[in-house]
Amino acid sequence: MPQWLCNQLMRAYLKKDRRQICILNDCWYYYRTKSESTKQSSSLYIP
Repeated sequence: MPQWLCNQLMRAYLKKDRRQICILNDCWYYYRTKSESTKQSSSLYIP
C-alpha cells in the first residue's frame, strides 16, 4: 500500500470520517486490482 494512502487512511480513522474511509477503501481496491491485472498481463507475454 502506498504511503500516501496509509497516511490518509490513518487520518480518516482518527477523525472517524466514514465517508473518507469508504472512498479511500475503494481507491485501494481499485489500485490493487489494476496493479494485479497489469502484472498478470505482463507475465503472460513471452517474447
